[in-house]
Amino acid sequence: MDSTTFWLAMALVLVIEGFMPLMSPGTWRKTFLQILQLSDGQLRFFGLASLLSGLALIWWLA
Repeated sequence: MDSTTFWLAMALVLVIEGFMPLMSPGTWRKTFLQILQLSDGQLRFFGLASLLSGLALIWWLA
């Protein structure tokens, strides 16, 4: 993987992350407030699940 691919991936993350607040800021705010109510263990679980899903997807595509 070269640096161009890395920066394109980072740009795509920013596009995806910015879509919800742009299109529906109220829903995004409510969702964010619900996330803030999660315990540390729940956040760690979702973080781990996200990380493993991303790694599996990278492994499958590469």
